[in-house]
Amino acid sequence: MALYITEECTYCGACEPECPVTAISAGDDLYVIDAATCTECSGYSDSPSCAAVCPSDAIVQG
Repeated sequence: MALYITEECTYCGACEPECPVTAISAGDDLYVIDAATCTECSGYSDSPSCAAVCPSDAIVQG
């Protein structure tokens, strides 16, 4: 199950460089996570790195 970014996204960009598999990209109004690429940081971290740095808690389980 991949993560996704809700409408609460403030478009700050903090999440994008944290993704070890480059599954996050800038959309029109908010960042988006490619569900087919997202590994929830399995093998890289104990928890999703993007969610840890999101100031608006907009990254949630899908």
